[in-house]
Amino acid sequence: MGGLRQRAVDLAFALAWALVRRLPERTVTWLFHQAADRVVRRNGRGVRRLRGNLAVVRPDATEAELDALTRAGMRSYLRYWQEAFRLPEWSDEEIVGRVRTVNEKLVRDAYAAGRGVICPLPHLANYDHAGAWAGLTGMPVSTVAERLQPESLFDRFIAYRKKLGMEVLPLTGGDEDVIGVLAERLRAGAFVCLVADRDLSERGVPVTFFDRPSRMPAGPAALSLRTGAPLIPVTLHYDGPDLVITFHDAIDPDGGMAAMTQRCADAFAQGIAAHPQDWHMLQRIFLDQ
Repeated sequence: MGGLRQRAVDLAFALAWALVRRLPERTVTWLFHQAADRVVRRNGRGVRRLRGNLAVVRPDATEAELDALTRAGMRSYLRYWQEAFRLPEWSDEEIVGRVRTVNEKLVRDAYAAGRGVICPLPHLANYDHAGAWAGLTGMPVSTVAERLQPESLFDRFIAYRKKLGMEVLPLTGGDEDVIGVLAERLRAGAFVCLVADRDLSERGVPVTFFDRPSRMPAGPAALSLRTGAPLIPVTLHYDGPDLVITFHDAIDPDGGMAAMTQRCADAFAQGIAAHPQDWHMLQRIFLDQ
């Protein structure tokens, strides 16, 4: 990305963080819906990739159904950005009050045991809101962020997530070994959340995902095996104004890293199949695409 374009992107995000939070929520929602629909009509590469991924999730969908699902998916994706620009202004009560949970006792009991907890999750709904909720309800999150360009934009996202109460470690380019730091946190009883449905290294674990070949990061399972911390997959979806967080059963370590990663993929698929419109996957994920 050229220097001029990088500065333009950073300025656009800075203006959005400054302006979007000042507008009434109903107005912002309408504007973001219009923007999402326009992006879908333009049918750029990201939209085509989203449609292709959703077609794998819903192979029996008609063309009209897939069109509607793609439009709903883009609206959900822009809802994530709308909330990202507004979340720092939400009160603690609003952040917690707009979350509902399923099987929350699974993670609470594991966290109370003091061995640390690892929650891998896919790109579903708003994981930043989920992280803020966790911190405000007694489980502050440690996580990893993909390094963005320009660097100033990456710094904005780090600051944004820190303001929401999360510890954010850069995936690459940092001074410390990320896996080693997370292992230390887990041994101290930390709550580690990792977005884990897309492999960024091209060295991920082969999995079968919606009956198609894919790869997912080894990190969550490797950390669990290294530290003994339970591995509890999480999926998210929107329900009206609320975010719903579903905790899945802890994954048995039998079978090692490959089997554990496959079980994560199975849990992700269960949540995505139930709420495909909230899966914000605009990149290639299936290896045979």
